Amino acid sequence: MSGALARRRFLALGGGLALTGGLAACSSPLASGLTGSQPNTADVIFWNLFTGGDGANMVLMEDAFRKTHPGTSVEATILGWGNPYYTKLALATASGTPPDVGIAHLSRLPLLAAAGLLEPVERTGVAELGVTADRFTPAAWKKATVDGTAYAVPLDTHPFVLFYNVDLARKAGLLNAAGDGLIPLKGKEDFLTAVKAMKEEGGAQYGAVMSITADPSTAWRYFSMIYSGLAGPIVTDSGTRISMDEEAMRETFAFMQSLTEGGLMPRSLNGSGANALFSTGKAGFLFDGEWQIPSYRLVKGFRFDVVPFPALLGPKPVAYADSHALVVPRNAARSAARTRDAARFIKSLLDNSAVWAQGGHIPAWLPTQRSKAFLDQSPQRNYVRAAFDAQYDPAAWYTGAGSDFQSTVGSTIIDVLSGRTSPKGAVAGMRADLKRYTTARPPVTMK
Repeated sequence: MSGALARRRFLALGGGLALTGGLAACSSPLASGLTGSQPNTADVIFWNLFTGGDGANMVLMEDAFRKTHPGTSVEATILGWGNPYYTKLALATASGTPPDVGIAHLSRLPLLAAAGLLEPVERTGVAELGVTADRFTPAAWKKATVDGTAYAVPLDTHPFVLFYNVDLARKAGLLNAAGDGLIPLKGKEDFLTAVKAMKEEGGAQYGAVMSITADPSTAWRYFSMIYSGLAGPIVTDSGTRISMDEEAMRETFAFMQSLTEGGLMPRSLNGSGANALFSTGKAGFLFDGEWQIPSYRLVKGFRFDVVPFPALLGPKPVAYADSHALVVPRNAARSAARTRDAARFIKSLLDNSAVWAQGGHIPAWLPTQRSKAFLDQSPQRNYVRAAFDAQYDPAAWYTGAGSDFQSTVGSTIIDVLSGRTSPKGAVAGMRADLKRYTTARPPVTMK
């Protein structure tokens, strides 16, 4: 993009992104400037939003590239998670000064692609290095594709998963004959029986916990996983039409409420409270994202494992998920040499993504996912199936990681979990939430 069109598209996109600030599932801000140029101070300019353990792992992967490509320099910049990152990425691209490679959540891809901010993968040169669709987890590659064109190279899948306390599970009779895994659970009755056993036979204060009170994004992930086993997306036509199945929604809410009203889960609990109860043996199960794994590894003497959620209300298991992906922002001035270096950098990150998996994420690159370096990692290898059963946010300009949409609908779901509203009332509340977004004017034309 260039000139007036680029500026108009950026201003429109910026307006859309202004609606999507929210909770950070991956990290916290390091830098958040929204203006400024991007000089070519290295052969590859790389922007990402990773701090903490993920940030440390990404640095190791960058260093691996430098070691194998000594004549190619990389400059990595860490920006504020969520709205600051995506707004600056849009601004830099629209002004002709983008990074060569950036990170994007696949749930954010529809808006970025519609705004014309990304190079199609076929123009980035990665295919010549063997980076092709058949070498990725199918669900992730499908989500990286908008209107038949791939705009991102998936790095991982990070699903909402089922943590369990191994010692409590043994007491509750929930381990298999070998004692090295959870018994198969099929359907809601098996699941409810297992949660009850954790409390009654296992001796836990609660059968299960999750962050509820101040975490609408987690509530949305939990709801979406269960509902998606019964029905399709709650919005369609690029987010302009409400398509929710009210009967399926009432069934989902009733199931969720049966756990909290029956005392198997607390009605009100924040993230730190859920972590404390689970890590001290006062809760048998934890519903959370796999990115929490590194923090529980730090708890001395605590034995836990992680598996995908079983099928609950529908016939097949569903894993709510998102993916970090590598994108090449459009830049008409980028030289062939810089494009080649960017492609080599992307391929290197994929080849070294077993390091990335140490943070809990499932590599989307199948050669890594099937490698000994990854399969030696536990519990990561136990929930790989979740990447193939992944269900992402519905495609719309307002959905995605850290979005205001997740906060809004998540708040309605919290009202159900806390018992403040009935399943019937929650359906009406959800419809009102969705109407707010489906009737809003998209910042760019969405196909």
